[in-house]
Amino acid sequence: MLIRIFAPKSPKGDFTPNPLKGAFKGFGLNNFTAAKFPFRGFRGKAPFRGLGVILFLLAGINLPAQDGRDWLSLSFDYIKQNRLDSAEFALKTVLKNDPDNPVNPLLLNNLGTVQRKMGKLNEALLSYTAALGHYPKQPVFLESRAALFVEMKQPQNAILDYTVLLEVSPNNEEALYQRGLLYLQIKNTDLAEADFRKMLELNPNSLSARRGFASLAKFRGDYNEGEIIYNYLLSKEPEDCNLYAGRAELYLLMKRPGKASADINRAIRLAGENSPNPYFYVIRYRAKLLLHEKEGAAKDLEKAIALGYKEED
Repeated sequence: MLIRIFAPKSPKGDFTPNPLKGAFKGFGLNNFTAAKFPFRGFRGKAPFRGLGVILFLLAGINLPAQDGRDWLSLSFDYIKQNRLDSAEFALKTVLKNDPDNPVNPLLLNNLGTVQRKMGKLNEALLSYTAALGHYPKQPVFLESRAALFVEMKQPQNAILDYTVLLEVSPNNEEALYQRGLLYLQIKNTDLAEADFRKMLELNPNSLSARRGFASLAKFRGDYNEGEIIYNYLLSKEPEDCNLYAGRAELYLLMKRPGKASADINRAIRLAGENSPNPYFYVIRYRAKLLLHEKEGAAKDLEKAIALGYKEED
């Protein structure tokens, strides 16, 4: 049984269409510039992408009063400072003060991500859904809600959002990768394979597609094939902690705890203290059990739980 599907690294390049192109034409937003402000969080909950807030430069925003512009500026400052409760209040104030402003769908998406980071998942869902109510096929909004559905353990709903996104942007490699991993979660290996193959058609050199095939090999029990893929990926990205964790998981399935232990120790070192992943410690816990290191295994399980792991996961 797999511990966790790892969704480590986004494919290189920007696979998310600019939210300010097309969908907001005619609202005076074409002079906006968008950038993602990434929140820190452990990776590996597959797929766990999109945990970012779109920060919009203030130039060109047509808010009717200085007060509205001030609250908007403050919300960005609070996000950068990780003062999420203050950012939430500021964004709600902007939305309340000017409920008909065409920029509000963008702010609703920001609000949803702030709420998601705060653990207010149901409120985040309402915010993302409100944004999509204005633009039902906006790729950035769909990606945000899909990632939230994954966190809420609703893979079928996440698949639906990625499917709509792919109807709009059929060559979106990131969406194909995430949907493929979700298909693995619901044990639909044929559809997962189709998404990963589509990625290779679009980009024969795609490392992310090969990550997908490595996970697929684990699900199908093709362990030798999986090892070959992981070895190739690590030759290309030798400092990627998630690849070592993925191969460690594979070695556990192959009943090779010594190799699993070596790989997961490398993964934990590469991740560092600033980005601990609870599932890395779960893998090491299971490796140590197989190596009859019960005391060390117990400590690793305690560490994983302290970092947020729940045994029902």
